Amino acid sequence: MHRPTRRSFLRLGGVTAAGAVGALVPAEAAHTPDDSFVRLRRRWREVAAGAGYDPAAEPYRTWLARLGRRAARYRDTMAPGRASLWPDQAFPSFVATPRRLRDMAHAYVLEGTGLTGDPGLAAAVVAGVDHYRRHVYAAGADAVGNWWHWQIGVPKSLLDTAVLVELPEPQGAALREAVDHFVPESRLGDYSGTSTGANRVDLCVVMLLRAMLGSDYGRAELAVSALAPVFRLVGDGDGFYRDGSFIQHTYVPYQGAYGVTLLSGLATLFAVLRGSPWEVSDQNVFDMVERSFAPFVLDGACMDLVRGRGVGRRPFGDHEKGREIAAAVLLLGESAPAAERARWQAMVKGWAARDTYRPMPAHPEPAFHARLAAIMDDDAVPAAAEPVGHRLLPMSARAVHRRPGWCAALSMASARIGHYEHGNGENLRGWHTGSGMLYWWAEGHGDQYSDSFWPTVDPYRLPGTTVSTRRLPDGAGEAWGDTCPPGRWVGGATDGTYATVGQHLNGLESTLEAVKSWFFLDDAIVCLGAGITAEDGVPVETVMDNRRTSASLTVQEGWAHLDGHGGYVVRRPFRTLRERRTGGGVTRDYVTLWLDHGVDPRAAGYVYLLLPGASQEETGRRAADPGWVRVLANTARVQAVHVPSLGIIAANFWQPVAVGGLSASAPCAVLVRDGGGTATVTVSDPRCDLDELAVTWARPVAGLIGGGARLTGSTLTFGGLSGQEGASRTVTVRLG
Repeated sequence: MHRPTRRSFLRLGGVTAAGAVGALVPAEAAHTPDDSFVRLRRRWREVAAGAGYDPAAEPYRTWLARLGRRAARYRDTMAPGRASLWPDQAFPSFVATPRRLRDMAHAYVLEGTGLTGDPGLAAAVVAGVDHYRRHVYAAGADAVGNWWHWQIGVPKSLLDTAVLVELPEPQGAALREAVDHFVPESRLGDYSGTSTGANRVDLCVVMLLRAMLGSDYGRAELAVSALAPVFRLVGDGDGFYRDGSFIQHTYVPYQGAYGVTLLSGLATLFAVLRGSPWEVSDQNVFDMVERSFAPFVLDGACMDLVRGRGVGRRPFGDHEKGREIAAAVLLLGESAPAAERARWQAMVKGWAARDTYRPMPAHPEPAFHARLAAIMDDDAVPAAAEPVGHRLLPMSARAVHRRPGWCAALSMASARIGHYEHGNGENLRGWHTGSGMLYWWAEGHGDQYSDSFWPTVDPYRLPGTTVSTRRLPDGAGEAWGDTCPPGRWVGGATDGTYATVGQHLNGLESTLEAVKSWFFLDDAIVCLGAGITAEDGVPVETVMDNRRTSASLTVQEGWAHLDGHGGYVVRRPFRTLRERRTGGGVTRDYVTLWLDHGVDPRAAGYVYLLLPGASQEETGRRAADPGWVRVLANTARVQAVHVPSLGIIAANFWQPVAVGGLSASAPCAVLVRDGGGTATVTVSDPRCDLDELAVTWARPVAGLIGGGARLTGSTLTFGGLSGQEGASRTVTVRLG
């Protein structure tokens, strides 16, 4: 890997209008003579097109030459007509045609493409932009189809292209008029509808590019001031939450798609505007990197449970989104305080070092590669290890549990989070991803859900889920994530190391109802289900796992083991299936283990242990040790376990009852860790409606050492939980 140089790819003003485009019109006609905008346009070229590397060094030389050949092919095959700009891309071609024009502009301004500053290429770009503007993106045209193309996708690409080549007049004025028609300043007035979150950031980028093209101070100021609502934490709807959740489309956790767009857009704006009259001052985005995005990146891949409807777009899309997050984090780090920048560089270096499935350094994006190469070659930057601990995000019904050698993540649906999202013809069979889907990755299996999992997996048997096998139509339920069930008790309690998580499950377009609990421990996840009831006239199943693998499965009485993956301990009959499944033009092997609750079950239940990464011997030993975990209760009123070796008692109280020496005055989650002389008690109110909660532990408590609670005898009283958004509260007590 070559260490990048700091040589800039352009000097002041870049390849200016006095060059190739300047041959078409006088340079001063391209924009008003304002040094602030000259510097801004130069900085945009450096950030958006790429800088900070030696174009003569590999791999940049190869990548840039390839871009040049592609741009030359586009230039030579351009054939403007009434219905297309290229014969193979009939209008409106909202994506491909603007992207080709932008590629040509990049080849024009970047050194090493063989077309740098080429007058013929510049003329073709100008002609192509104006042709598209006249025939598709014209002021006064009807915005048919998806609004996004007209207000974000197309103007962003066309304006980016125009700024890179310094589009001359009158073509520049005509493009500005078209953009003003579809994206008027009033579009950034209200923070609502489709002008929130990632969409708002994109609209601000469009507004800034429009300002750069016309040296417009007012629009530049608007582009920055309209960002303010994005940085504020929200309590409902779109945006960032106190627990780290990020929601878009009102009901969908979306760090891995819209969130990536938002983070990338903000990183670009911070970098471009730094040192300008419009520098972004709000730094709340720096907190979002580690609170909202990092928890969902595993060895360089972004977990699918925060990628919405985009999960099935292409194989290894999770690694693609992980790379985009890494690129945004490194770029944003250039504007962040030194401490954050150092942590982020170490974090990204660790991701890149462990991503062996789609290696980050192999991605042909020169600017990102240069930043990544710099830290990979810098011995002063350590490669941060995968963190160990538990992150519970109740406001988005998501949980991530990390232990040495393995990781698990849980996707649920609630009264505020949809079962799944479908839209634009995508993710039409993601029906049950919110029914307690339990993702897990053992060491060496970071591609488990990457390699064509979604087009080939049985959508009725997603791992961890409890589902009615009633057949559903493609796109069942409302589109865009509006598939929220009525269940409000979804969340749990965590002390940052262990967790008890639960879901009051209501099936999608089904009479199915159940309560499900997961107890996340050191080397195991204890999985409980109770009150499983349905009247759909079909069997109900709980899927212990559905692994994309051809590995050997060993089944013994009370346990099973999947070679190289992990083990399962279950003390009731279960079923298994090995099959080859085809979808999306590919075929993959699967091993499925499930529990059959029968047709129309009444108050059925289950208990099993998942042992990620365990050997066959370890699985057998755990199965032979029934006292390792004691199930204290598994009913529709309470689910609770005791793990003596860890001193843990954990309970999800669906109703105010007593179990295992614990009692609660209202529905809640409780996690107790008994350390002998002291103990911690962690509670949460997943329903977010308790003014006061009393938890009594049948263990002599001598005093309260720390935390927000009132102690009376052995009863801890917690106040104000309703305003905690389902967050956990931990107190430490001294035992008698």
